[in-house]
Amino acid sequence: MKDCAPMGASPTPLSADLASEARPGVVAVAYSGGRDSTALLHATWRAACALAEAGYEAPQVVALHVHHGLSEHADEWLFHCESQCSAWSTQRGHLRFRSTRLMAQPSKGDSLEAWARSERYGALTRMAHEEGASLVLLAHHRRDQAETFLLQALRGAGPAGLSAMSAFEVDEQGLAWRRPWLHHSREVIEAYVRAHQLSFIEDDSNSNPRFARNRLRLNVWPAWVEAFPEAEAALVQATQRAQEARACLDELAAIDLAVLAPNSQTALSLRPWLGLSRPRRANALHAWLLRVPGLRITRNLLDRLLNELGAGGEAPARWPCGSGELRRYRGELTFSPQVHSEASAPQIPALQLAVPDLGDYEVPQWGGCLRVFPVSRGGLAWMPGMVLTLQARQGAERFQLALQRPARLLRKQFQSADVPAWGRSGPLVFAGDALVFVPGLGLDARAMAPPGVPQVGLAWDEISRREAV
Repeated sequence: MKDCAPMGASPTPLSADLASEARPGVVAVAYSGGRDSTALLHATWRAACALAEAGYEAPQVVALHVHHGLSEHADEWLFHCESQCSAWSTQRGHLRFRSTRLMAQPSKGDSLEAWARSERYGALTRMAHEEGASLVLLAHHRRDQAETFLLQALRGAGPAGLSAMSAFEVDEQGLAWRRPWLHHSREVIEAYVRAHQLSFIEDDSNSNPRFARNRLRLNVWPAWVEAFPEAEAALVQATQRAQEARACLDELAAIDLAVLAPNSQTALSLRPWLGLSRPRRANALHAWLLRVPGLRITRNLLDRLLNELGAGGEAPARWPCGSGELRRYRGELTFSPQVHSEASAPQIPALQLAVPDLGDYEVPQWGGCLRVFPVSRGGLAWMPGMVLTLQARQGAERFQLALQRPARLLRKQFQSADVPAWGRSGPLVFAGDALVFVPGLGLDARAMAPPGVPQVGLAWDEISRREAV
């Protein structure tokens, strides 16, 4: 645990790298207590101390430790980490320790590795913000990067997965994450630990072949490196090529989506999309799906959409996705967080809606909003303070699409206009006893005002769609 290097010794390549990181007011280090994170925390702390001793403004270094509760030794690890930080801080200051204990447990069927990783990053994010840190350092090194590339390749990943870990990224909350040792070998880190006689934890789970990374590390990697000594460096170069390919694909997707979804992230125009090559369609579709909030994307979903959107013409269709669904209608692909069908349309008592002025009127009972806006022709006669009645379909309503066409049962009008089931769930709008507006069909021709009369148009929007836009 003792820092045995003399104060005036030349910095190692590791501590020299970290000197450039230790500039913000608070620098956080993800600190498990293992060899790599111990070396990273020690080098960061020494860099901060060196800045202070040279007369510069030095940052405060905070060690962030996550107690997962998965190992019987977790309490011992927490004690070790807190004690080590206390000893270092007593020597030269500029270091504090912060920990949190995870209370959640993985659900049945969850990948323990994926669950622990997600919970760990969530906990690190919360602690970093609470400690006032704008930068979090992670101790991944070159072999970690090479292993990640191989594991992603074995899962059949594309450029995004093969890009492995990025050296620097900023999350949606503005927190920066940096892996300053991603191009350093494990041997360099081990040498640093020996040089400074650092005490660290040996996690017994690292020898458990249940986890894919452990199987690769214990059973495959030694033989791989013996057969190909330069494998580690070559695989890291491959991640760099994958990162470049991913950046190019992202730029291409941005160019395509400027045409395919220019005004809304919630609707993809299918006709120009179908004019692209299949690989380019896949790239643009995947990029668009990533923009849709609340949508879980799988490779199976992407392949199914590519096949069925390309071969299904323009007929209305839908694809369930978790708690929502993707919908093709009138040349657009959209996502709705809710699954609707004609059979499950809500049976809500009729309600009266006062319309004192133009504007949008939310109707929570129906989960939507009635828009009232001025039009020059083809609208409903406008009378300020008018009262409209919203009610569910009863089954015998008749609707007239145009003056030259007869009124027909609403069900047949929906069918002839190709209105899908999910487009038939809004309320019917009456003025007095007359049906004047139907979502998906528009204004009844018999309710249209004559020329020269002030008039308004009506439109119905689902609240979920309005919020998404």
